[in-house]
Amino acid sequence: MSRSRAGERPLRGSGPAVRGAGPAVLQREHRGRSRPGERDGAVTRLVSIIGHKNAGKTTLVAALAHEFKRQKRRVGTIKHASHPIDVDRPGTDSWRHFHEGNADGVVVASPDLRVSFERRMDGAGPEELARRYFMDMDVVIVEGFKMAPIPKIEVHRREVAKAPLFDPKAPNAEEWLAVVTDDHRFVAPLRVLHFSDTMWLTVLTALVQEQAKQLTP
Repeated sequence: MSRSRAGERPLRGSGPAVRGAGPAVLQREHRGRSRPGERDGAVTRLVSIIGHKNAGKTTLVAALAHEFKRQKRRVGTIKHASHPIDVDRPGTDSWRHFHEGNADGVVVASPDLRVSFERRMDGAGPEELARRYFMDMDVVIVEGFKMAPIPKIEVHRREVAKAPLFDPKAPNAEEWLAVVTDDHRFVAPLRVLHFSDTMWLTVLTALVQEQAKQLTP
């Protein structure tokens, strides 16, 4: 499990002055937009939040997830970790099952919560993980996995990095859906949202709804 980093700050505002290519009105899908709380068939939408270290990725994931939950959507999140994970406490029954028993998988279940521990060396990417665990969700928001070929939203803050990761000349530049930034000087051939705008989060959730990768069974 990840904790808020000291360098991360809460994202301000809930909402957009939008810069970049394309009209401000988002293109609708041919089958029309589903209403809040209504499942869009069997579609699960997948999007990744990326950015420099301490740019605010976790904060943006939490904000997006909260907004989709407000819209009565089912939300799953996936966090990429580049270091070993140990979220259990030494000495607990589940810890002993996993470490002393060397179990390949452990599930801890209570009436309102279920936690699973697995030993996996398959290097699964975000799409495979979403298909494995979250196909009953409406939206899956990934933190990290910046090299994975899935739609991306980048969060950028000037005090963390001079420029975003986005490079319009990169082979995968088309994977970027938007950049959310506090730098009003930043201009790019894609949608740019600013934290100081009043509706940036509303625009961002609509963008995910329209342009995230759609997974079907």
